[in-house]
Amino acid sequence: MNTPAPDRIRAALAESAEEPEGPARNARAEGLLAEAEATGDRPLTVDALLNLIGAYNFSAESDKTFVPFSRLLRMWDEAPADFDEAATHRLHWIFKWVSSGMLDQPHIPLESIETWQAEMAHRYRLAGHSERAVRQSEFNIARHIGDRPRAARAYAAWLSADRDEMSDCHACELHEQGSWQERQGDDEKALRLWTPVLGGDHSCLHEPHAVLASSLLPLVRLGHTDRARAHHLRGYRMARSMASMRYAVAAHVEFCARTGNEPRGLEILAEQTGHWEPAGDPDTYLDWMVSTALLMRRMTELGHSGQPVPGPPEREWTAVTLLEHAADEALAVAARFDRRNGSTAVSDAARARMAGAPLVERLPLGLRPAPLGEEGARGPAAVPATAPGGNAPAPAAASSGRSDPRTLLAEARTLSERGHPAALDRWRELAAVVEREGTLLLGGERAELLDHRAMEIARTDPATGAALFTEAAALFSAAEQPGDALACRARASLATAFAGRPAEALAALEPLCAEAVSLHAEGRASTRHTTAVLLSRARIRTGLLATADDPHQAADALDRELAELLAFAGPRRVEPGVLARIAEATESRGRLAGQRGDPAAAARLLDEAARTFHAARRPWQATEAELAHARALLAAGDPAGAEAVLRATAADTGRNTDGGATGGADRRADGDTRTLSPWESARLHLVLADALGAQERPDEEAACLLEAAHWADAADEGAGLGAVARLRLGGRLLDLDRWEEAATVLEGVLPDLLAGHDEGEVVQARWWLGQALTRSGAGEQRAAAEQFLLAADTAQAWEDQHDHAMLAHLAADALKSAELPDEALQAYERAEKLWRPLGETHAVIRSLRSRAWIAMSRQDVPGAIEMMGAALNEAESGIRTASDEQERTALRMELGHGYRQTAELLLQATDGPPDEERNARHQYEINLAAYEEAVIFADHALTAFAACGGTGLAAHTGTALMAGWLEADLGRRTAAADRARSVLGACPEGAGDPDGTLAGRREEAAALLGAALREDVSPTG
Repeated sequence: MNTPAPDRIRAALAESAEEPEGPARNARAEGLLAEAEATGDRPLTVDALLNLIGAYNFSAESDKTFVPFSRLLRMWDEAPADFDEAATHRLHWIFKWVSSGMLDQPHIPLESIETWQAEMAHRYRLAGHSERAVRQSEFNIARHIGDRPRAARAYAAWLSADRDEMSDCHACELHEQGSWQERQGDDEKALRLWTPVLGGDHSCLHEPHAVLASSLLPLVRLGHTDRARAHHLRGYRMARSMASMRYAVAAHVEFCARTGNEPRGLEILAEQTGHWEPAGDPDTYLDWMVSTALLMRRMTELGHSGQPVPGPPEREWTAVTLLEHAADEALAVAARFDRRNGSTAVSDAARARMAGAPLVERLPLGLRPAPLGEEGARGPAAVPATAPGGNAPAPAAASSGRSDPRTLLAEARTLSERGHPAALDRWRELAAVVEREGTLLLGGERAELLDHRAMEIARTDPATGAALFTEAAALFSAAEQPGDALACRARASLATAFAGRPAEALAALEPLCAEAVSLHAEGRASTRHTTAVLLSRARIRTGLLATADDPHQAADALDRELAELLAFAGPRRVEPGVLARIAEATESRGRLAGQRGDPAAAARLLDEAARTFHAARRPWQATEAELAHARALLAAGDPAGAEAVLRATAADTGRNTDGGATGGADRRADGDTRTLSPWESARLHLVLADALGAQERPDEEAACLLEAAHWADAADEGAGLGAVARLRLGGRLLDLDRWEEAATVLEGVLPDLLAGHDEGEVVQARWWLGQALTRSGAGEQRAAAEQFLLAADTAQAWEDQHDHAMLAHLAADALKSAELPDEALQAYERAEKLWRPLGETHAVIRSLRSRAWIAMSRQDVPGAIEMMGAALNEAESGIRTASDEQERTALRMELGHGYRQTAELLLQATDGPPDEERNARHQYEINLAAYEEAVIFADHALTAFAACGGTGLAAHTGTALMAGWLEADLGRRTAAADRARSVLGACPEGAGDPDGTLAGRREEAAALLGAALREDVSPTG
């Protein structure tokens, strides 16, 4: 039989109310109103009108609410009986929407708004409602038109009036109250008022979304940048797909513009294509254009006026043209409001916001936004971005700007002798001057220039580097500088190794090492030259370790050569540059010890190397040794020691250094400073994050990962090192239950991982993202399932199938939560097939139980019982074959849960307890049989839980209570009372009860006992 039209329409109205905000929902609500009107059913038409007003109000078409509301009000005046209790409540509730909605429409005269305000007050008095909502509405009017005295009076009256059913929810009221305090300049009071909303004590459809947006700038102004970052990542995610939250999204754009996150602001503009439409809600359109103008002003100030930017769809935009358009639009809308209001309050506020200055220079978000245009680049890229391993710029005294080649040559030599990282810059400047001016250099001088040019390109272009080294060696020989010539030949061999021919390079170096020692003995080569040759051989051997046929033999050979070098250099430590070579050799021995599995020895040698670099007045070379020292301490199980080393390194930057002091505070004397490059800063923060994580300090670890990502971006390593940092940051945020933040970070890092990272990292990112989406509470179960399935598809090719099985199971859980039963069943079947050969009986059982519940959701009771029976069989078979008692206990728990869930399935197939008066005879017999069988299965569960001892106590008492209530429903008063007493005996007062479970059991058992003793025995007893 067809469902009567009114019933079908009522069902459709209920569905419509749950649809996402937007034009589609509005169109359906309009169609349902037409259908309701065609039935001639006035109460149904009332419900359809209420549904339409709700759809309009929470969309970009909120200006359409007034006509249906006026009609609804006329229907109320004509026939109040057509309104049931719920419709009467909603009619009066919507008065508040209409009042605020009129205020948001500048074409509606202020006199009309005040008339409606009075009408609202009148009707609320007639209905017996408090004045709280009325005074709140008056406060909104006064605040909007800039009448501060009236606003203050209305605010006080609002707060002093009693709350009742017409009052806004606590979350919305607190949002508005805090916003007023912020406007008054009291950010701290605003945040105190918002705390219950931000903490989750109060929420609604639009909260905490709106409070998260409103809190951004107050938090930054008060210095709480970590919270501001978290609120942005969480809040934008919550508001981004809601058409009625344009004002909140605008607040996120404004936040980006004032915290050095202009690229992120552009991403939001590009995503929010629906917010450029001026129709519907001029008030939030004004917010959108104000925030857009502010962002574009920042873009132009930073030198990006000509950069293409997202904007309204009718044309292409640059930052400067969108600035002009948005500012004009904002001021035009504001002027309309001011003309209506008779004040300049709206325009004044708009101009002030568009002129907002940056609140902080940078506030890293943990995301890698697309870079701004080339001209005037700023933000992280403004940090001097030296190449990986680079370091401080040249000291001010050595800064060039000079064109005298002799002066430049002297500076370059001095910096080279000190091993300063700015030496290459000076040699580069000298080469440019020599080429431009045709300066004639002597043979040895030309050789020096070629030597340093070769050093600069040897890794990126080893063949050219080797040729330049060879040419320089010949010039040095002609200039009778045999030590320099020998060192150049050694470096040519090193370049040959870089070119992929290490064996050839090593063969060439062996005689060079012998020649170097011989020349040193003859006084024709310095210790610096000789150690350079010996170090070149050690560097090549280090590179061969990974591919050696016998790694142990290769490591022994390298260690002998390093020991030989140290023995040679040790007595000559006073010679300039020799200490640095000793430090480098010691560092190599430390790294070798780590590779051999001796982290304690590695830490000792690396610490010695770092000290020696400092003693050599080369702190910039100590950084790598200090990072390696920290990693060795981590491997040795000393994360606190690693943290101390890293913090000393960070504290030591930008300071002068003395000799061998170990603490950053003591390393200061005369002239040599280091500044960590962005690359080094990124790596330091990554290792520091490891140290903090090992000490279980997750919040600090997350902060370090955020810094690592920021500095990797500054080093142009955002897609490499930065992606690793962001991946780890996403995982740590997930561990901290900051799910929306984790989801945003992980979504942002996935493209970088997919573009060039290990597939294991991609799977991990998708796994964590799926978990974050599952927990975020934003209805993202379908998206979570998609991530789990994509990760599973990658993992299915792996030899170990555990990850594949787990991901398929997680996808099934998410699909089930997303109410996609067909897809969920397929995923559970896939997971079950994978779990079986892995011997994961528990997972197989849970897959079967989940499939049983899906069958029950389809009213397939026999199929559900059959599937649950299969799960019970798996548990019983596992108990028989389990290898130890611990596993048997775990499987008995699974068996108990299976029996209990079977009882719950049986109860789901009924329409409630058996009742001869309420039930038809057939239904009564069905209910009676199901309840009696459920008691039997509950008893089976109790037997299984009892066999688990203390492990099963909580499940046993909970199931006993379930059975007791079933007995009571069956009228078995004595049996119900006995079960209640058994629970009271199992949960004595004073027993250990850390989570309060047993106390809850006692309370419920007492209630069951009281009910059993009061009730009469029914005919089924």
